[in-house]
Amino acid sequence: MHYLSYISFTFLLFQFLNVLINFLFYQKIRRCRPRDGILISILIPARNEEKNIDILLGNLVQITCKTIEIIVYDDQSSDQTASVVKQYSKQDGRIKLVESQSLPAGWLGKNHACHQLARRAKGDFYLFIDADVKLYGSIVQDAVQHAIKYRLGLLSIFPHQILITMGEKVTVPIMNYILLTLLPLVFVRTSPFTSHTAANGQFMLFEASTYNELQPHEHFKTSPVEDIAISKYYKQNTIKVACISSERKVKCRMYEGYQPALHGFAKNVFMFFGNQPILGFLFWLFATLGILPVLAYDISHTGFYIAIVCLIQLLVGVISKQSLFVSVLLFPVQLIFLFNVLVRALFIKSNSSNLWKGREIY
Repeated sequence: MHYLSYISFTFLLFQFLNVLINFLFYQKIRRCRPRDGILISILIPARNEEKNIDILLGNLVQITCKTIEIIVYDDQSSDQTASVVKQYSKQDGRIKLVESQSLPAGWLGKNHACHQLARRAKGDFYLFIDADVKLYGSIVQDAVQHAIKYRLGLLSIFPHQILITMGEKVTVPIMNYILLTLLPLVFVRTSPFTSHTAANGQFMLFEASTYNELQPHEHFKTSPVEDIAISKYYKQNTIKVACISSERKVKCRMYEGYQPALHGFAKNVFMFFGNQPILGFLFWLFATLGILPVLAYDISHTGFYIAIVCLIQLLVGVISKQSLFVSVLLFPVQLIFLFNVLVRALFIKSNSSNLWKGREIY
């Protein structure tokens, strides 16, 4: 077998092994009886999120648990975000609004918002969620019990992604493909190595006393990918962390089309590859063109190669709770999108400039 064909098969089998481990050792948040006396602070940074915050707060007020507080930090929004929160706070005494007056020099907006939220929180656990996330059932209490059971300082969840438009279906699933084929998520909890690290800022649950001791958002106040940095920081301090993928009781419609997804993923795609652009492009090269050496030098194994690719995508789809159409048939288009993301991210990195919600983040 020619060495290029051998490398292609090695990469493919590496992906298959990772996604198989994620399938066989899929972690679940199980329904638990909540413990008495635990206060949970649900903390929401929001900037120009009037539509999402309305839906989210309408969702959160359905939580019957009395031992929660909900604090929204309005980060100098130019829309009606603050007004929406004020209306909900009149209906539910658990909801509070904090309004930002300014963003101090040396801080990124979301990191500062999270830091300010934690300063005002009174809970035993801090749950940071983005305004476009929706929580269902008893997920808040169950996540806390999961953290207690495994003695976690940090539990992060990748939400189940809501995909409506074709633009979303050819873009958003690439995140799960990269994540599930590069890292067995159970290793995040069980392995001591900081290379086995993952987190998602859309849902991050912290044990409060450890958070207050380490002040992670302040420690990474200039990081545009603070979620992964914080997770690695916790592991470096021998604090247990865990990451769970595609929990159905946590949903999110991350982007509403191709261009928003392109802009959004370009902010942090290289962090999936240790912040090394060359590794990102090599991943894309073998994922997309790895079949060419097989066709050229070992054509008899082409069918086997294609079968493994399809099996990987089937497993990614099952774990991510995506349809066969999205996970398998749209996969070639998703790889084209990934190349566009990598090129845009390289341009951003080269120019050291990027805007997100009207602010510079690099």
